[in-house]
Amino acid sequence: MPPLFLSLQRLWALEKFSYSLRVFIALSGAMAACSLLGRINLIIPLFLGIIAGALAETDDGWRGRLKATLITLALFAVSSFIVELLTPFPLLFTAGIALSTFTFSMFGALGERYATIAQATLILAVYTMLGLEQAGTPQNLWHEPLMLTIGAAWYGALSVIWQVLFAYQPVEQGLAALFDRLGVYLEAKSALFEPTRQLDIESGRVALARLNGKVVIALNQVKETIRSRLQGGRGGAGGERYLSLFFMAQDIHERASSSHSPYGEFAAAFFHSDVMFRCQRLLGLQGKACRALGRAIRLRQSFDCGDSARALADLEASLAYLRAADDPDGRRLLRSLGDLVNNLAALQEVVSKANAPAALTDQRDNSLFDDSPHSLKDAWDRIRRHATPASPVFRHALRLTLALAAGYGVKYLIHPTLGYWILLTTLFVCQPNYASTRTRLWERIAGTVLGLVAGWALITLFPEPEVQRLIAVVAGVAFFAYRTNRYILATGAITLMVVCCFNQVVDGYAIIWPRLTDTLLGSLISGLAVFFILPDWQGRQLHKVVAGTLSGASGYLRELMRQYETGKSDDLAYRLARRNAHAADAALSSTLSNMLQEPGRFRKDAESCLRNLVMSHTLLGSLSALGAHRGALSSARPGDRRIGRAGERIAGILDKIADDLAARRPIVLSDEDDGLVGELTALSEESDDPSRLIRTQLSLISRQLGPIRALAAQFQKSLSA
Repeated sequence: MPPLFLSLQRLWALEKFSYSLRVFIALSGAMAACSLLGRINLIIPLFLGIIAGALAETDDGWRGRLKATLITLALFAVSSFIVELLTPFPLLFTAGIALSTFTFSMFGALGERYATIAQATLILAVYTMLGLEQAGTPQNLWHEPLMLTIGAAWYGALSVIWQVLFAYQPVEQGLAALFDRLGVYLEAKSALFEPTRQLDIESGRVALARLNGKVVIALNQVKETIRSRLQGGRGGAGGERYLSLFFMAQDIHERASSSHSPYGEFAAAFFHSDVMFRCQRLLGLQGKACRALGRAIRLRQSFDCGDSARALADLEASLAYLRAADDPDGRRLLRSLGDLVNNLAALQEVVSKANAPAALTDQRDNSLFDDSPHSLKDAWDRIRRHATPASPVFRHALRLTLALAAGYGVKYLIHPTLGYWILLTTLFVCQPNYASTRTRLWERIAGTVLGLVAGWALITLFPEPEVQRLIAVVAGVAFFAYRTNRYILATGAITLMVVCCFNQVVDGYAIIWPRLTDTLLGSLISGLAVFFILPDWQGRQLHKVVAGTLSGASGYLRELMRQYETGKSDDLAYRLARRNAHAADAALSSTLSNMLQEPGRFRKDAESCLRNLVMSHTLLGSLSALGAHRGALSSARPGDRRIGRAGERIAGILDKIADDLAARRPIVLSDEDDGLVGELTALSEESDDPSRLIRTQLSLISRQLGPIRALAAQFQKSLSA
């Protein structure tokens, strides 16, 4: 294959390339049209409309994207017209800002898609103010709203056409990113198999929990991307293949996150054997294979799982040697080691069939959970449930509303017709929590300074309007290429674009100091708002988040026990329970990371919080091991009935601890835990029949109940201190 073709293929496969290319076509098309028509004064509202339209873009099939685009354009036109209508009346304008900001922010209760459109509508309203600031007194009320809406419609049309032509490109890119994150997770997990007695297992668990959160986010994103394209059975053979790959990724994730015995016990028991090194090598190679699969999906190439098959054969030979030695001291752990090797072998089988994933999912329930509102009544009920100060959505809506109203007041005091950059900065900087706002605040300031310096230098070095227009287009594309992962560069790029665009119509130098001053004022207002107005200090809700991990674990365990009674079935109820458990674990990791960035007096005991994170991930690993080895068990066996009762008792204990923790009730240590541990330990030592693995895993889970209860009690005390 020619090198040029390979380079273009790799470029096309980049996650942001198609998005950036659409923006480039939209911006350059608008610039060319204005130049040819001799109406370069229209470039500012058209560019701002294109940017708002691109920010409002949702990930849907072409029908869903067309519907979302039409709704977005209607909201854009109405909001822009109302802004222009109310601008001469400051009091009415302030009331309009407050009402619209609060209303649109509450749309966040409906899901990410609606929150994106609502946020973009607010941004376009501020863009209308910026256009009016540049144009002065408008001659026609419809002019500015029309130009902004035309810009957004131009990008919206490109977006819909693009989706018709390349419907599954976002799915491929999402799956590629998902398998890449799974590969990173597996490689990190392999480090825990290092047979070293001094290995820091706890820090490894913390790192794994954080990586697991990234995998969970990727799984949810891919699920929504696929679901939007399979609605109504319109996916076809291509859609079914991607769905099979998604289910395959879920299977890999469950097997990868499973834990069959404490790693320290494995290292001590098999310290003088090479079996742990072979486990580590195989898991690392499987991680590399997952990353290679991600590249193959992205580049649409065939997949080769590499040397992992040979590594599995070596591991099985090493296990056979240990079994032949029949060491009485390691006999119990040898059975758990055998379960681990069986799990790795099953994982290898899944990875090796990635070129034909449908073979792994023939009997699977292919339905996907849809949590979007399905009617106006459903949407209203969701918003109404969040209409309370206890809701983070309500708190952010109120905080942003007051911040924008304060920003408009400051703008009016400084200069009644200037200063709308204050509102725009506030809108971008004010985030739902302190940690995100603090990060965004400094990035916004640094990016603005960078963009203004670059803008001043470039319009000085290149006074030709044609060169500045080219720079503006490139800077606009760079903003969308970097806005999700390098916000400083993104802010610098959009600031550079603004300077170059304004210099086509007015004096570009004249906006440099106002832009910097307004950015500083907007950032200050955002920082004060998130600190003083219903602040969402993460430490105050940690007890609820920890309780959520225990509730998620109990729901997962109940579904697992149902599976062991009725037989393995990856139905929607089971997958939803598993997803909820992993999502709760990821939420704890995210909440803890945010808390550690808050001011010292609002942080809780970090060491206790980290132990809770380790506890949650350890419990999830034991449950995932049960999920990895699901199989049918006969309910007629007396031992199986005892297993069912023991599983329900564990789930009940987890629910009780979760309820007490969420309600801030005292958590009392109980002898019930010790009795259950003894009962399950005795069960796990019975004959080596098909139910032996579940007895062993339930015994491991029961051994965690006492530490969980003690840690929860200690956590309650630290929260009350």
